[in-house]
Amino acid sequence: MSQRTPARLLAIATGIITAAALAAPAAHAAQPGPAAHHRHAAQVSASLARRESHNLRLRHRTRRNDTVTSGNWSGYAATGSSGSYTSVTSSWVQPSVSCGSQDTYSSFWVGLDGYDNSALEQTGTEADCINGQAQYGAWWEVLPASESPWSVDVEPGDQMTATVTDNGDGTFTMTLSDGTQGWNQTTTQQGSSGYQDSSAEVIAEATQVDGQIADLSDFGTVDFTGSDADGNALDSYAPTGIVMQNQDSGDTTAQPGAISDGSFADTWENAE
Repeated sequence: MSQRTPARLLAIATGIITAAALAAPAAHAAQPGPAAHHRHAAQVSASLARRESHNLRLRHRTRRNDTVTSGNWSGYAATGSSGSYTSVTSSWVQPSVSCGSQDTYSSFWVGLDGYDNSALEQTGTEADCINGQAQYGAWWEVLPASESPWSVDVEPGDQMTATVTDNGDGTFTMTLSDGTQGWNQTTTQQGSSGYQDSSAEVIAEATQVDGQIADLSDFGTVDFTGSDADGNALDSYAPTGIVMQNQDSGDTTAQPGAISDGSFADTWENAE
């Protein structure tokens, strides 16, 4: 064998190894990272939004004068006479929901009216389980119409802020912003017929779907902060606490903790 043969084989082997090393980073870079694909829907579909609404259902006063139960609301409502409140705002971290096989729904929002009348102007987010998959989104609503979706993405962990304001001319401005993703949505609409501005609410809800209170998604705990009406902390108005309760079984489905300086936690208890 020629003495040059080993040297030639070594040169060929070195070239192969070098080419493979150069190709490896390119192949690795072509692989999509975890953030390249959403694992769930992040917007409310128009077809689903048309089926959803958020008015108060089945309110009953408890033995304590400052607490009521409802079939679909949980949170706090500042109440008063007509014209008492012209703005409401709150912030929260969008909850993540745990899904099983059944379809469940939940919403988180602020609104004016709705506690003791059939008017309501509101905006917020939702977290649903549909066909076993978590779905998230954002919306606004003026009763008696169903909700209208914002064409924006919402993800668990996003920092949300919502505000509803009576402009004094029969219109209301609803604003929702996502500090995590950096978007801001606003719309100005005519208020509900017969609006009174007699209540301001910050609510976690079992969404109504096709006119029926849906089973409540397991959202764990949602923390509301900076909740105020007309620039004052919501608790300065001695608001009414609202506990969500199954009106047939009497089981608590969600309930708020104590409110202090506009902050409170609302906790899921049962789906129905």
